[in-house]
Amino acid sequence: MQLAEKLLYELFETIPQKGPGDLESTVKAFNMVTDLPEEPEILDIGCGEGRQTFDLARITHGQITAVDIFPGFIQKLQNKADKNQYLARIRSVQGDMTDLQFAPDSFDLIWSEGSAYEMGFENALHKWRPLLKPNGSMVLSEIVFFKKNHPQEIADYWANEIPDMKYFADNFSIIEAAGYKLVAYFALPDEAWWTDYYTPVKQKIAEMRSNYQDIGEANEFFDAFEKEIKMHQLYSKYYGYGFYILKRIEA
Repeated sequence: MQLAEKLLYELFETIPQKGPGDLESTVKAFNMVTDLPEEPEILDIGCGEGRQTFDLARITHGQITAVDIFPGFIQKLQNKADKNQYLARIRSVQGDMTDLQFAPDSFDLIWSEGSAYEMGFENALHKWRPLLKPNGSMVLSEIVFFKKNHPQEIADYWANEIPDMKYFADNFSIIEAAGYKLVAYFALPDEAWWTDYYTPVKQKIAEMRSNYQDIGEANEFFDAFEKEIKMHQLYSKYYGYGFYILKRIEA
């Protein structure tokens, strides 16, 4: 395991959220999904340790397949599922979101909170669409600009981090061209960035710095994450995560 990957795993090992999100937003998005069967087959992509996986298990009667690339997260999710008697309904799979090994037309609902940007929003829409059953649904949260005009500093920052980051409404035509109908959209509230994510991340970075103080690459990693947090403190009204609730449409 390379140092950057080791640091990332260590940083998030005890953090409640692996990215911005909260129960209220998960429930809100789920309630906007239409025409699900009573016991839907759900694919949770980029599940981490499964915060939203278990939220979905509590609000549905469906079967959930949870996928993440980090074996450690998958093991923790499986242990939690066993402890909470969800093993019959939650299947955990270690895998790469860019190369998912599932049969076409397998799922009624694909769910992905804060992970699609890893392969690109448009690419994810195209790659994951065949896994949905006809007229199946997809829910993704994607980092977007809330305003077309935003300060140069935050524009430059995200141009370096996520070059294809878009104004939220510019994704609507991309969604349609990829073979979906946009059912609903809403912005993740700002507090969902802080309570279980940035606040504990800041505390964890402070702890980790003492263990890696003489390692330049580690300090660059910590500096970069703290810069991200500072950007959000300054410019949160200009960007954040948007939830897109979609339905696969047939030609």
